[in-house]
Amino acid sequence: MRKISALALTLSSPTLLAEAVLPQTLDDIVVTAPLQDKKSDSPLPITVLSDDELRMKTGHSIGDTLKNELGINSQSFGPGVGTPVIRGQAGPRVRVLSNGIGSNDVSAISPDHATSVEPLLAERIEVLRGPASLLYGSGAIGGVVNVIDNRIPSRMFDKLAGAALEQRFDSTSDETSTTMKVEGGQDSIAYHLDGSYRHRNNLDIGGSGIDTAKVAITDPSLSVVDNPTGYLNNTGAEAISGSAGLSWIGALGFAGASINTLNNNYGIAPNGTGEEIVRIAMRQQKYDFKSELDKPFRFAKSLRTRLGYTDYEHTEIANGSPGAYFTNQSYEGRIELAHQDLGPLRGVVGFQAQSSDFNAIEKLSGDSIVPRSDIASYGVFAVESFDLGAVTYQLGTRVEQTDIRPDGYANLSYTPVSASASALWKLDTRNSLNLAVTRSSRAPQVQELLSDGYHDATRSFDRGELNLKEETSYNLDLGYRFKSDWLRAEFDLFHNWASDYIYQHRSGDFVDENGDTCATDCVPVLHSAQTDAIFKGYEAKLIFPMMENHYGLLDLTLFSDYTRGQFVNGGDVPRMPPLRYGLQLDYNQDKLSTYLRFTRAESQAHVGEFETSSAGYFLLNIGANYQLKAYKDAKLLVFAKGNNLLDQNIRNATSYLRNFAPEAGRGAEVGFRVSY
Repeated sequence: MRKISALALTLSSPTLLAEAVLPQTLDDIVVTAPLQDKKSDSPLPITVLSDDELRMKTGHSIGDTLKNELGINSQSFGPGVGTPVIRGQAGPRVRVLSNGIGSNDVSAISPDHATSVEPLLAERIEVLRGPASLLYGSGAIGGVVNVIDNRIPSRMFDKLAGAALEQRFDSTSDETSTTMKVEGGQDSIAYHLDGSYRHRNNLDIGGSGIDTAKVAITDPSLSVVDNPTGYLNNTGAEAISGSAGLSWIGALGFAGASINTLNNNYGIAPNGTGEEIVRIAMRQQKYDFKSELDKPFRFAKSLRTRLGYTDYEHTEIANGSPGAYFTNQSYEGRIELAHQDLGPLRGVVGFQAQSSDFNAIEKLSGDSIVPRSDIASYGVFAVESFDLGAVTYQLGTRVEQTDIRPDGYANLSYTPVSASASALWKLDTRNSLNLAVTRSSRAPQVQELLSDGYHDATRSFDRGELNLKEETSYNLDLGYRFKSDWLRAEFDLFHNWASDYIYQHRSGDFVDENGDTCATDCVPVLHSAQTDAIFKGYEAKLIFPMMENHYGLLDLTLFSDYTRGQFVNGGDVPRMPPLRYGLQLDYNQDKLSTYLRFTRAESQAHVGEFETSSAGYFLLNIGANYQLKAYKDAKLLVFAKGNNLLDQNIRNATSYLRNFAPEAGRGAEVGFRVSY
């Protein structure tokens, strides 16, 4: 829970106030930001979760962990999948990083694919909303999510061995999760070991699983004969992961390597016909190298490198038989040089390369869903910042070359170019304005170009479009910050003009699993298309300090966010989040932190062609954690959360599976974390 140091209204006498110990807060250094700036110095909205706040918000997935942050939703596909949606953008437009380089799974390819990043192991999550493509890849117009887990230690520990154990239980699915880590060091060597395990059963929900009236619109040939109330069939899961890392740390900096393995098996909520049950079995091995040298050359402040190799595969298992099979072997490397100041200029230049071998087939027949493709991408980037009076300016550019060499097709080549200009104007100690203008371009992905086959998990026939062009977005971000003794305020407005916007939509056609015309057992066709679109919206937050004395600290936060996506030639961009607004009360005293959060989400009627609307809902969540000293230098954190206390049957507007898989119903989560 965030502690505040401003006083709005005291409920005690001046004598009692004088006895209160006012907490001090330090501004976060955001390592994902282009120049690793303080959070308050960024011209773009930034979210940082760490420590006890992260422990309280950690969910089943990265999307589930972040879904209550301003401007962020989760693209759920049942409880097994939750990828971040930032300002209405998902998939390839939101880059999920693990310690600064891509997770390199296939979660950006389809909404049923889970990300391989495990939030239980995260020590810190940083989110840059708005265009962040200059450093981390072309086309991330939604933003960047960087999950930092200290897998490769970058600093020396103060003891030879420290450890932490965390245990959680969630009543909505009888989920148990266990996380452990051991880390320490001596002399110049530091190490890190961690592991996690999750197991859950079917998910409890607040009503019926399938909205039969909406399904009759989107899938008219579907005959629903099994529609349980109060739970979702086939939504159990089991996941296990582990990591080991080792670093050398000295006066010049550090260098280290790590290995990580992940196995995840999760179910997809059925369509109610009783004919096909689908599970996804995922496996990933990841090897990483990371280093940072302090002043390695005369003209350099620091030199940072990241190298990674990922071996990923998953199989969609339908009724016990393997179906769609996806593989991705990927190399990614980046190098960033922060140069010494050149007059007023301070900045970073860098190079990034990525190479992958991607394939998607029907495992039994060997038929191609997406042809095997060699994909290579190379990019150079630079970000420079300078001050003029009270205004800090930042300029950046990135040029990238992407080549796709698919089997059986001619080679495809793209050259996305991105650029940005931003300014942060600190009017005085209380007021600041920030403005950012960005041109962001991305190459179409291989599945958007070349998909042609039945997809078990989405129960659809996917068709790409070979003639897709580069997508280019022009983005305007305007923000205002105010801070005083009685109020803290944050407002962010954005307007994005997307040229040749690539999207997957229902074409209105139905075929059988072979792609042929049919009369029964038909599945919808999902087609890649391209047209101009406009996205606009806002995020707003007002924080009122209500009390700060020896009785504790009390905040009242009012919040709202909104995103609207429209095609220029008419119609709505599918799967946009609805308008949300609400309030949160945070109470903190000594080692106790509590919150109560009430959210209203309006109905979403702007859904796109051949899609269905989603109803509005009320969401009431509460939580508390308490920190105490267990034994000597050991600490014990106990926490409890109550989620969806009104037991609403929530249909997530950003979810492809919303008519078949509502969000979790009323539930409680309890847990503890021991560390020393």
